[in-house]
Parts: sequence; C-alpha cells; structure tokens
Amino acid sequence: MRPPEIEHSTEEERRQYIKNTFRCIADCDMCGLCTVFHGKDPELAYADYISGKRDYLEVSKDYR
Repeated sequence: MRPPEIEHSTEEERRQYIKNTFRCIADCDMCGLCTVFHGKDPELAYADYISGKRDYLEVSKDYR
C-alpha cells in the first residue's frame, strides 16, 4: 500500500499508515526499526509527514 498523499488524507490517516507500516515486533535484533530511526519511535521520525509539513519520501530520505 502506498502512503496517503498529504493533499488527500487526514492527519489521523497518515498517523495510522505509519503505525501499520512500522509496527514494533518487540524483538530489536530481528526488526531493526530502532536502528533505522536512530532510536526514535516511527511516529516521531515521521512527525513532519503526519502533520502535513513534508511528504513521506522527503522524510524517508532522512533515514537512508
């Protein structure tokens, strides 16, 4: 599923997308999300996208 576009989605829809896409599986050795986001919760990492300030790809580039 593609991330909701800022222009055609609500903040809650974008937040739910991030929650569903980056679910913590409580096994950091297997998952790796903590490493990718430098110890940040994905909702914090994607806060600009969720709030509509930057698009999903822009924020994703910060964590490549």
